[in-house]
Amino acid sequence: MIRSMTAFAGNEIEIGDLTISCELRTVNHRYCDISIRLPERLRFVEVELRSIIAAKINRGKVELTLSYKKQSKKGPGFVINRDALATLLAATNAIEEQMLGTLSFSALDVLAFPGIQQEPDIDKEQLNRGIITLVTLTLAQLLEAREREGTQLKLLIEERCAKMLGFVVLAGRRMPEVLLQVRTKLKDRIVELVAQPDFDRLEQELVLLAQKLDITEELDRLETHITEVLRVLKQKEPVGRRLDFLMQELNREANTLGSKSADKEMTQIAIELKVLIEQMREQIQNLE
Repeated sequence: MIRSMTAFAGNEIEIGDLTISCELRTVNHRYCDISIRLPERLRFVEVELRSIIAAKINRGKVELTLSYKKQSKKGPGFVINRDALATLLAATNAIEEQMLGTLSFSALDVLAFPGIQQEPDIDKEQLNRGIITLVTLTLAQLLEAREREGTQLKLLIEERCAKMLGFVVLAGRRMPEVLLQVRTKLKDRIVELVAQPDFDRLEQELVLLAQKLDITEELDRLETHITEVLRVLKQKEPVGRRLDFLMQELNREANTLGSKSADKEMTQIAIELKVLIEQMREQIQNLE
């Protein structure tokens, strides 16, 4: 299945008094680059989440973001860490003893100090199962989105391959006429310049020129590469890198074809081929 590397999916789940949100997005990248952003409280699931994503995505930059918020309807918003509070107050008293006056602070100032507010305990195993379920579901939706876009890109690439084959056929039909025109022009020009031309030598030169202008091999290779692109598009495994290589080969043959162009129409065919190849190359950059 052809997949795009660009997609987004998001979901959320309730676990205990927490609502956990998950966002997954992917963009173009040469390799599989996984970035996970999650609160410190959920850090224990990072390794497993990375393995789950790596098993499903072969290429692209993946960003997973997990966040949570407390549900106020299910009890107090926070619990006081009494040990941390006692330690803080003891430290404050010790500081005051070294100063001329007492420090002025409110209960809110104390609550803002790191570690004073303590998160309510939640069964870690339950939290782990819930997060894995959430990420697995979101990942499945992300893959579906990548496949939908990949299907559209496949159709666009196939359409351009069909157009390229049309230009290859046109160039093949055009070439004999081009060689005939070149031959006629050269003969007429030499007759004008030389009173008694050596027609045997002229024929030899025309044969050499025809060989230099012959584009049969380039047209054959173009057709072969296009056929290979269409074949690769039918494969189930990731094909982005192979298609990118084929675009380089197609572009090389189109350049050679342009350098051998002997008239305006052949030059235009080479230009049209290069435009189509560039369009495909841009689309293939999005494929896994």
